[in-house]
Amino acid sequence: METAPIATLTTTDPSTSTMIEVEISDTQSHLAVDPSFIEGLVQRVLIRESVDCASVSIALVDDASIRTINRRHLAHDWPTDVITFLLSEPEDRVLAAELVVSAEMAASTAKDVGVDPRAELALYLVHGLLHLLGFNDDTLEAADAMRRREGEILALEGLINTFPLVEASSLETEGREMMSWPR
Repeated sequence: METAPIATLTTTDPSTSTMIEVEISDTQSHLAVDPSFIEGLVQRVLIRESVDCASVSIALVDDASIRTINRRHLAHDWPTDVITFLLSEPEDRVLAAELVVSAEMAASTAKDVGVDPRAELALYLVHGLLHLLGFNDDTLEAADAMRRREGEILALEGLINTFPLVEASSLETEGREMMSWPR
């Protein structure tokens, strides 16, 4: 398993003062990922959302690792898709953030619903980036707005939005949202 960053890409556009740095660490073995796909996606999403200076670290992990982080930082004892950490203040010129993404969950969910795991991983990345930019999903109205924007971004990327393939249930078990998969 690799623990050092596998890729760092900085995009600088002198005409617009755009500088977006993306660093990726991949410590999981469930999904082969193309760092340039992730870097490009993150950069395009941020630019579309009017962020011109950013430093974003992405950790691709397995379910056990994200479960540990979820338990430690959010007091939720289960694996999840993405956890975000905003490291900058609202008044800072540079958006500094970390995203921890379960590539294992992306691979597993994609297999369950019959889609390309890259599309599921892209959804997790877009979802996490939107959280960093102030979108939330803690109310039905906010979640609807976030889902709409996710769908718009994924469509612009030419990727399927996998979220509609998953029917979210309002049932909860120990605080965890339950998902049922169409068969």
